[in-house]
Amino acid sequence: MRQLAAVALCVAFAGLAAADDKKAGDPTGTWKWTVEFGGQSRDVTLKLKLDGDKLTGTMPGRDGQETKIEDGTYKDGEVSFKVTRERNGQKVTTRYTAKVAGDTMKGKAESDRGGQTQTREFEAKRVAEKAK
Repeated sequence: MRQLAAVALCVAFAGLAAADDKKAGDPTGTWKWTVEFGGQSRDVTLKLKLDGDKLTGTMPGRDGQETKIEDGTYKDGEVSFKVTRERNGQKVTTRYTAKVAGDTMKGKAESDRGGQTQTREFEAKRVAEKAK
């Protein structure tokens, strides 16, 4: 009987640890960071939702218009997606890849501009959700 209780406790703790691991790496939520270019800084907001292995979300632009992310994936603690925006009649696609660790997401954003690839590193923080 004592062995059965010990096994039950191990299974329960393993289940809790797995749930904590999933929550710790789950990218679902609102993320914010600041980018600087041309001597100016701009706040960036990203909203992500993980449903199974499908990652969806939006990233508001300068005009507040929500742009859906494309090709969103999440695997082994890493997110990957694209955002395509149009400016002055030209489409610009930015590819994001980042590692999620708790409430921090560190990665890089790559865009092609004028035939050259520009890479920027970023570190985003998850915005705490307000209690309802």
